[in-house]
Amino acid sequence: MKIFEELQKRQLIAQITNEEEVKNLINAGKAKFYIGFDPTADSLHVGHFMALCLMKRLQMAGNTPIVLIGGGTGHIGDPSGRSDMRSMMTKEIIDHNCECFKKQMERFIEFGDDKAIMLNNADWLLKLNYVELLREVGACFSVNNMLRAECYKQRMEKGLSFLEFNYMIMQAYDFYYLNSHYDCNLQFGGDDQWSNMLAGSDLIRKKTGRDAHSMTITLLLNSQGKKMGKTAQGAVWLDKNKTSVYDFYQYWRNVEDADVLKCIRMLTFLPLDEIEKMENWQGAQLNQAKEILAFELTSLVHGVDEAQKAQASAKALFVQGGDDSNMPTTKIDTTEKEVSIVDILVQCKLASSKGEARRLIQQGGVSVDEEKITSIDYKIPIDKLKDGIKIKKGKKIFHKAVI
Repeated sequence: MKIFEELQKRQLIAQITNEEEVKNLINAGKAKFYIGFDPTADSLHVGHFMALCLMKRLQMAGNTPIVLIGGGTGHIGDPSGRSDMRSMMTKEIIDHNCECFKKQMERFIEFGDDKAIMLNNADWLLKLNYVELLREVGACFSVNNMLRAECYKQRMEKGLSFLEFNYMIMQAYDFYYLNSHYDCNLQFGGDDQWSNMLAGSDLIRKKTGRDAHSMTITLLLNSQGKKMGKTAQGAVWLDKNKTSVYDFYQYWRNVEDADVLKCIRMLTFLPLDEIEKMENWQGAQLNQAKEILAFELTSLVHGVDEAQKAQASAKALFVQGGDDSNMPTTKIDTTEKEVSIVDILVQCKLASSKGEARRLIQQGGVSVDEEKITSIDYKIPIDKLKDGIKIKKGKKIFHKAVI
């Protein structure tokens, strides 16, 4: 099966400017394509992971990826999918985040001569002269068309800053620049980026007369229509210092039954015929599918050895006296002779506040060493913490606390 047809089978393609041309391009391995990553944090998260997997698939089929780090667009902030303006970051923070992204991306994409290149749009965007940009690029944009774009329409009632209004122009200019200087002929992005991506294709056509194409990938949603990769504590990060390997594994091990095959199809590199055999799996077989999903994705992000440790640790949790050495662990900071369970939940980041911790306990959602905690005043002696306690939050989240 050719790569375009495989992407369709995996249900990854959402929208495309010219299907026949793009299909021929990537099936022949002649696409030089880019995906942009704005450095909004010091780690990539699961949303980025989906794009990196797509890049890897296309690279394996002979196409050339351009990884574009948004050191320039990061100064503005993408309004797509947001109800308010992003916090403004300093140049120092943006540069630091860009470096973190680069290190993580090298685990997924093979860089080097004729393989893949990594660029930073700060190298051209921050050098632009405002008046020259207005004359060269601004004249190609219709404000009426821009205001009809979904990324702007959803913000008009709450307020859209002029700063964010320029984001579409900056992203379009990126594609134009990459097309002119690096022969980039295709851009990929999330389905929420469609308006911005079309603007880039249109700008190239107006300025050069050449065709360049855009394709969006289907956003990975859970069965409630919410983006995958989110938890009560925030995003699921690819940096193990922000989301432990065990927590990363458990996130995928605990996806809803309705989502597991969708995730396997879209994110893993398992052969499609192997995935098709799972289509009718039910009951205990679905738990097996979740273990396959968790192991495959953890291996991709953290390596096989770490995935094996996380899997072994997860299974040991359900065995009395099982090995919990790889369980996420927090060292509790205290000088007291006993520590409140409320404080421990907050320090372990199992609750974002003392109020949330109290609610969890009152709702019966907290156990310590298999004993359900019923009082918000429950305290744990230091001697017990020296050996470590096993905390269970809800049915699926485990954490170890030691003094």
